Amino acid sequence: MKTCISIAPAGAACAALLLAGCITTTPATSVHQPMTVRPLAPAPAQNVNGAIYQAGYGYRPMFEDRRARNVGDTLTINIVENTSADKKSNTTTNRSSDNNLAVPNVSGLPGKSFMGAGLAATTDMKFSGDGQTTSNNVFTGTISVTVIEVFANGNLLVSGEKQVGINHASEFIRFSGVVNPNNISAVNSVNSVQVADARVEYRGSGQIENAQNMGWMSRFFLNVLPF
Repeated sequence: MKTCISIAPAGAACAALLLAGCITTTPATSVHQPMTVRPLAPAPAQNVNGAIYQAGYGYRPMFEDRRARNVGDTLTINIVENTSADKKSNTTTNRSSDNNLAVPNVSGLPGKSFMGAGLAATTDMKFSGDGQTTSNNVFTGTISVTVIEVFANGNLLVSGEKQVGINHASEFIRFSGVVNPNNISAVNSVNSVQVADARVEYRGSGQIENAQNMGWMSRFFLNVLPF
């Protein structure tokens, strides 16, 4: 006698979701994609014409430094981000009013019980607001990126990622931006403050990061509860 056990599609889907929740995935990123590319294939060899200079892909003069200039070249980024912001505001408003109303004694009018009565109204409104915010961010480090595109004006679009795994946790350092070749030093490096449209990320994944995140049900009630 042979016994067969089958799993319903719904049960299989639930099991897949549970397994997916246990797998540590790479955090989403906003840096330019792709984060690395391979260099272009070299051009076919040309017939040697006997001259010292032979035109072809990958030519670099002997007297020039090997700075990044082509797709696939690497460049070192010195991350030296230091931002500080301080904002303070103070608002005060004051408004008051005084109104008096009297009913005179006039013969021949109905409602004699209200004649001679007086009405006074006074309003006073005050508002005072005070706000202050301070932000300080310091990020230093070094990362090597790859040239993924060369613009028509010679600027380089670079992007790269550094991943460090320690025990059951992983840390991701990502960087992308547009580099002016004139800012590249002789050692093939550039500071992050000289990179246009720079995007710097430092994120992690693992048990420690998961413990710091709010559960999905708590986030749901936090969004729908009016108080």
